[in-house]
Amino acid sequence: MKEAYWGYWLVLLGVFVVVILLLIQNVTSNNTENSYTVRQINEAALVDAIDYAYYREYGELKINKEKFIESFARRFAETASLSSEYQIIITGVYETPPKVSVQITSKTNTYFIANEQTSSEDFDMESRVEAILEQSNK
Repeated sequence: MKEAYWGYWLVLLGVFVVVILLLIQNVTSNNTENSYTVRQINEAALVDAIDYAYYREYGELKINKEKFIESFARRFAETASLSSEYQIIITGVYETPPKVSVQITSKTNTYFIANEQTSSEDFDMESRVEAILEQSNK
């Protein structure tokens, strides 16, 4: 019977460690991490939005505006933290030449612990990315 109690304590310790790690992850996200994520998502969404039929016919790069916005929003939603509130502002999408400007503003949520408000609402993070997709002439 003693071995069973050790198993219960081990499972309880594992759950406790996972909860602590999730809390630390929510607190330690920073602006650098967000800017790298937005930059990579922006690049991937630009590649997803290339209009290959236009490229085959005219030999120039062109993106589809709606496809870019859809791909960007979907990819960002997959990587966004559930403990923050995000606002996506797409200030400009130009189809030819392919250029986009994206701004992400995040605000962490307010937590109530023992009837005291612990908030970091005054700590807003803003990431701006402007990207131009170029083709190489080989």
